[in-house]
Amino acid sequence: MGFDKEASSSSHVLKIPKFPREDTPLLSKRPPVSSQGKTFANVFIAIVGAGVLGLPYTFKKTGWVMGSIMVFSVAFLTYYCMMLLVHTRRKLESLEGFSKITSFGDLGFTVCGPIGRFAVDIMIVLAQAGFCVSYLIFIANTLAYVVNHQSGDRILGFLSPKALYIWGCFPFQLGLNSIPTLTHLAPLSIFADVVDLGAMGVVMVEDVMVFLKNRPALEAFGGFSVFFYGLGVAVYAFEGIGMVLPLETEAKDKDKFGRVLGLCMAFISLLYGGFGVLGYFAFGEDTKDIITTNLGPGLLSNLVQIGLCVNLFFTFPLMMNPVYEVVERRFCDSRYSMWLRWVVVLGVSLVALLVPNFADFLSLVGSSVCCILGFVLPSLFHLLVFKEELGWNGLLLDGAFVVFGVIIAVTGTWSSLIEIFASKSS
Repeated sequence: MGFDKEASSSSHVLKIPKFPREDTPLLSKRPPVSSQGKTFANVFIAIVGAGVLGLPYTFKKTGWVMGSIMVFSVAFLTYYCMMLLVHTRRKLESLEGFSKITSFGDLGFTVCGPIGRFAVDIMIVLAQAGFCVSYLIFIANTLAYVVNHQSGDRILGFLSPKALYIWGCFPFQLGLNSIPTLTHLAPLSIFADVVDLGAMGVVMVEDVMVFLKNRPALEAFGGFSVFFYGLGVAVYAFEGIGMVLPLETEAKDKDKFGRVLGLCMAFISLLYGGFGVLGYFAFGEDTKDIITTNLGPGLLSNLVQIGLCVNLFFTFPLMMNPVYEVVERRFCDSRYSMWLRWVVVLGVSLVALLVPNFADFLSLVGSSVCCILGFVLPSLFHLLVFKEELGWNGLLLDGAFVVFGVIIAVTGTWSSLIEIFASKSS
């Protein structure tokens, strides 16, 4: 059956009923247009997050040359797959009868029906919830370091410092995540980016000063066994593909969106590469899974770490919003459900308690979820939509990306699980 015929027979499914279901876009209102500068800033905000703090530790495992190659390679591959989504959406919208496709899930439904929507939904839920698990791990471990708890300490006779801080955050997160609309929390995203950039700047300056003083022994290349581990962290650090279609929709000059996206990805990759290299160069084999815990004691160091904790604490409900959109649409007919949100927050907190190492968890999420979301699904959707127009080279390239993503997901997940169990037993 030809694709054009399938498109015309399915054109009715994107009409918007009172409450969105499997067959409706998540965004129904026409968003305001953004200039190239604002688009650049929005892409930066969508991609840069807490994952960068685990890069120096990853570079310690992979070696600084291998780590740098991974960062730049993943940046290029992620950009390529982002553009596959954009081209696929434009192709579908050019067909007569198709309404606006405003999200990754809409695209999945249009190409593969309910199965496509479900695949995107489950990956987005796992990815976003995984990000929030890493936030809680970072907050708990950082506060334990700032307060100078020892690894074997027990509070009230049974609680570890990490458990104490995670459960301490829990009631406040229940309150923040109960807010039906995130309008009042949206300004915190600006604060988050200011804190991220400020903290990265402070850490990089400190790294240079420590390196010039100590000059530790460094490794350029790690063993093959850590290759997939490092790849998972790099994929996690560049995760933001779920925001590409909404951002392209908002862009004022859509013909230049690819150029703006490419420039932003190049800038972020340089930032990531420099941050990872400087962190590893400064501390060598003593580089910790959260680079800020390598900073010496002092007021500035404590302010940076506490600022990052506050940043991630308030970013948590913002990052969980896509999860609530999916679970409330599937289980509550898109109606607000406080108890369902509380159950999700409880689940995220329990997972955070079980994971011992920040960077190991980044690698696990990056390998198991972000590879599928970032490489496999965009390539598969592009292949299905353009299969009658692509030559053998195009078909093989899309197929290669699908196979590559699956291989990285399987091997990277296995490697990450080994690292997590090793950290837990040590």
